[in-house]
Amino acid sequence: MTLHFGITWDYRCPFARIAHRHVVEGLLDGADWQVEFVPFSLGQVHVEEGESPIWERPEDDTGILALQAAVVVRDTQPDLFPVVHRALFEARHGEGAQLRDESVLRDLLGANGIDADPVFAEIATGQPLATIRDEHTRVADELDVWGVPTFMAEGRAAFVRLMDLPTDGADARRSIERIVEMLTGWPALNEFKHTSLDR
Repeated sequence: MTLHFGITWDYRCPFARIAHRHVVEGLLDGADWQVEFVPFSLGQVHVEEGESPIWERPEDDTGILALQAAVVVRDTQPDLFPVVHRALFEARHGEGAQLRDESVLRDLLGANGIDADPVFAEIATGQPLATIRDEHTRVADELDVWGVPTFMAEGRAAFVRLMDLPTDGADARRSIERIVEMLTGWPALNEFKHTSLDR
C-alpha cells in the first residue's frame, strides 16, 4: 500500500539534509511512497514583524535561489528531482558550497543531467518564487508548520530531527516509515526528545 506524506525543506538546515537523505535513499531503493516535497523558506520564518516578506526581496535571502532551482526541477523533471535534491544538500553540507551563487547551482544541475538555462529562464519569470511563497504559506497556515524538516500526513504535522544519515536504502525506509506511522497512528504523542546524546 502506497505511503503518502509530505516533508518541508530548506537546503540550509543540516537536519533537513539528514531527513531528506533518508527520503531520497528510500525512494531510490524502491519504496512505495508518494512524497510531496514542500519548499519552506527559513529566511521568511526569520522576517521580523513590520519587515517586508522575503518574497518581495529574494536578493536578501541566501537560500531562496536554490529553492527556486529545485522547485523548477521538481515540477518539470520529477524523475531527476531526487538525485538533484540530494546533490544540493550534499554540496551545501558536505562540501560547504554557497548555493546562493548561480554559477555553483548551474554546475550542480549540469553534473546531474539538468540543462541549467531553462531552469534559470523559468526562475526569471517569477513563478518558482510564487510557488515557494504559496506552498510555504499553505503549510504554515493549515498545519502551523514553522520549520524544516516537518513531516506531514493525514492532516497532521511534526518537526522531526534525525541524527544520522542512513546506512543504506533499507535503513532509510525503516526510518521514514516509522516516522510516518508515529505521526498518523499515534496522535496522543506530542513530544519525545532524548535528554542526552551518545556523541
